[in-house]
Amino acid sequence: MPLSQAKGYWEAQPMRIIMNPIGVIHSPYKEPKDIPVQGIFKPDVEAWVELYEKYSDGLGALEGFSHAIILYHFHKSSIEQIRSRPFLEDEMHGIFAIRSPHRPNHIGLSIVKICAIHKNKLHFTEVDVLDETPVLDIKPYVKYFDVRDNVVSGWLDKHFQDGRAPDRTILK
Repeated sequence: MPLSQAKGYWEAQPMRIIMNPIGVIHSPYKEPKDIPVQGIFKPDVEAWVELYEKYSDGLGALEGFSHAIILYHFHKSSIEQIRSRPFLEDEMHGIFAIRSPHRPNHIGLSIVKICAIHKNKLHFTEVDVLDETPVLDIKPYVKYFDVRDNVVSGWLDKHFQDGRAPDRTILK
């Protein structure tokens, strides 16, 4: 059996992955307080991604999409947890069942509404990201690929049963 298939190989010999930011997010959120837990809860807040010049051509044809997925690094988090308390509950949950920044690799994901693209800037709303957050990637949100039927959202479903957003969707 190849060594790479042996039980525990990758844990004992972790693969090193190096990523470099492609730009930075400029948002009105200078501190974590007041950031909504998801941008959809403050849909009119505006922000923009400023790509480094060598990546600006990568925005070509994105203007034809209404939404984008932004992957970023939670650069202000130095904590790595496997269990944590989500904003909507006092009960602890596994880190992969919540969207805390205090996770292994500190990777965040936001779906944003595209407003405009000018040169190396992607302007958007539905922001839930701290100012000066490093951007790792941008992908188009595609209704043919990204929407799923019969979605179950685990422990979150009980918080949205009446169709209203819970009070704890804003951090304050």
